[in-house]
Amino acid sequence: MLHIKPILSSLLRSKSGPLLLLIQIILSVAIVANASFIIHERLALMSRDSGIAEEEILSFNVYNFDPSMDMAQQNKQDQQILRALPGVISASSTNMLPLSGGGWMDRLVDGPDVETAKSTPGFAFYLGNEQMVDTLGVKIVEGRNFFAEEIRSSPAESGILALVSKPLAQAFWGEESPVGKIMYQGTDQQVEIIGVIEQLQGAWVDHRNFEYSVIANVDWGGQGANSSYMVRAGAAALPGLKDSIIAALHRENPNRVIDNFKTIAEHRASSYRDHELMVTILSMMVVLLLLITSLGLAGMVMFNIERRTKQIGTRRALGARKRDIMSYFLVENYLICLAGGILGALLAVLLGQQLMKFYSLPKLELIYPLLTLAGLLLVTTMAVFFPARKAADISPALATRSV
Repeated sequence: MLHIKPILSSLLRSKSGPLLLLIQIILSVAIVANASFIIHERLALMSRDSGIAEEEILSFNVYNFDPSMDMAQQNKQDQQILRALPGVISASSTNMLPLSGGGWMDRLVDGPDVETAKSTPGFAFYLGNEQMVDTLGVKIVEGRNFFAEEIRSSPAESGILALVSKPLAQAFWGEESPVGKIMYQGTDQQVEIIGVIEQLQGAWVDHRNFEYSVIANVDWGGQGANSSYMVRAGAAALPGLKDSIIAALHRENPNRVIDNFKTIAEHRASSYRDHELMVTILSMMVVLLLLITSLGLAGMVMFNIERRTKQIGTRRALGARKRDIMSYFLVENYLICLAGGILGALLAVLLGQQLMKFYSLPKLELIYPLLTLAGLLLVTTMAVFFPARKAADISPALATRSV
């Protein structure tokens, strides 16, 4: 039978050690619970499916220096050259790159009257030709893709068509199909929705509208001296694709610089680097806090064993079993952990509210303080078990002779 009253009396007689340990547990639970919650949130963000064939897409920039160059014609020739390279599946010019951290954002409205028109949420605005869908590897779930003859050279031209991502369609039109809807950029530029893409993320991984995207039928590569392209190729062709692209484009026109080669997977890794670093740092902090708290409890038990050697020996002489001695120290550990854990959970909730207020984090779920307390009990039980077993092995005769 467990006797809690003697344990409490013993803790109250020597208050400083248990009190410091209690404070440490309170802070540990509060910090570890919120840190674990943030780690989970960051891992969930990092594991989101982009809807893009990230490993197969190579992006790069072309800088043209010849002022007499016909940029629109050069853009068309360059894309034909890219598509003819061995192993290339498709290629398209683009105004922005997915998961890159930079690009265009826009809105559409459902009517020309600014007083009554309803605006869509902000979305990533991709410009590309009929091969953009295949190049990205996205899936059209409703409607159709662009035809080659529908491609325009500027978003200001008439006949602008658009593919919208499914999350954007659901956010603005609900269950109603957007295909065939006429939207507006400003008050006069009409945009017809011709298809819905299952998923296409934007450039900004931390943006609340990250899943909202639109592709318009505009071949943007001929708009200026600097152009961006995406080329999708098979796994076997991708390693040597950079050299093949540089050689092929320079053969056609050497008066340019071709650089900044990156796969979309590399853009993704770069964009999520801060999140990955935060997960690493917080994980190390969680481990260190649990380790320090466990060592603190183990140290207190070892100190108490030395201080109570005669008491332990006397109890053994009076008939106390080894498991009674071990249970004494384990229950002492549980009492301190439970008291600190409950107060720490309350502090964790208060800390979580402040994080919600200042950093726009979601509300801390109570499961995290509870799991933290459970983990702390498990770790500290392991830390206390071995010193407690050592105490249980004390011989009554040895204990009474050594004091």
